Amino acid sequence: MKYLLYACLAYSASCFAQDMPMPQQAISAVNANKTLLTDIELAGPNLIAVGKHGVVITSTDAQTWQQASVPTQVLLTAVDFYNSDLGWACGHDATIINTVDAGKTWQLQQSLPNMDKPCLDILFTTDKQGYAVGAYGMFYETNDGGQTWQKRFLDSLLFEEDREYLNDLKDSDPEGYEIETASILPHFNRIVKTDESLFLAGEMGLMAQSVDNGQTWQRLEEIYMGSFFTFASTADQGGEDLVAGLRGNIFTRQAGSEQWQQIPHDNYATVNSAIKYNNQWLLFANSGVIFQIEDGQLSEQQMADGKSLLDGVVFQDKLIMASENGIKVKELNP
Repeated sequence: MKYLLYACLAYSASCFAQDMPMPQQAISAVNANKTLLTDIELAGPNLIAVGKHGVVITSTDAQTWQQASVPTQVLLTAVDFYNSDLGWACGHDATIINTVDAGKTWQLQQSLPNMDKPCLDILFTTDKQGYAVGAYGMFYETNDGGQTWQKRFLDSLLFEEDREYLNDLKDSDPEGYEIETASILPHFNRIVKTDESLFLAGEMGLMAQSVDNGQTWQRLEEIYMGSFFTFASTADQGGEDLVAGLRGNIFTRQAGSEQWQQIPHDNYATVNSAIKYNNQWLLFANSGVIFQIEDGQLSEQQMADGKSLLDGVVFQDKLIMASENGIKVKELNP
């Protein structure tokens, strides 16, 4: 998810409170809605966006934005709300923060600066069960609302030769095994819940699925060797799945099908996220591009400033987008 932009701009076991550094408050910004924002979520009547230097902003009208009290200054990369009040965000240094008051104030749940890896997406399927994923196969899971996070190594997503290599190394060189497992898996850029499963999308064409609530994972057949940054689905409504990413590569498949179809076009803007609106897909991409797909046909629009669009939501018949230089608002065609 958006990993290349993060890398250019800022990339440089269980975690308990005593393992974390003293929290630093996010930098207060007069124009916080005009800084780099990486993700946006609609939670009940509230819009919540996250981004640079630990900035979290909230709004009820998409015009006036308030900066929240946040105990970190790292780049926040993703936000997810389970209901209108209860939400989580994650970012660099495997940082995870939590809110119980609709994003007004946040508490630090995890920070691992020595790891030097960003968390890139976060998902809660209940108010207790959650997942945080990121660079080099980072995968954390919680079953207590984020009070504790357990690190997991998803060896089922390794190629067979890598699995055999690690099995040999585990016995002969335990220290080398720990070093290798820290970087052998690709980046996990996106984790999504569909009606019947969990889905991972990531670097090197990674697509993986879990049908048992994340306990086991199966790697899907590769359809493209570049990075995927987003996955979205309406298959539970008889619709389709969509996966997209680097250089504008976009694939869809119909509900119940295992056959992916590439959407042909000649714009190479990397796709960062996607949503379904009415009968069309809206995809937010670099260079200010918005792709629209309806009935398998792609069209595109271009924002005037050409700044990268990282995510978007539909709010009061408008597109509210998180971008490289803040909030963007665009009227939707009826």
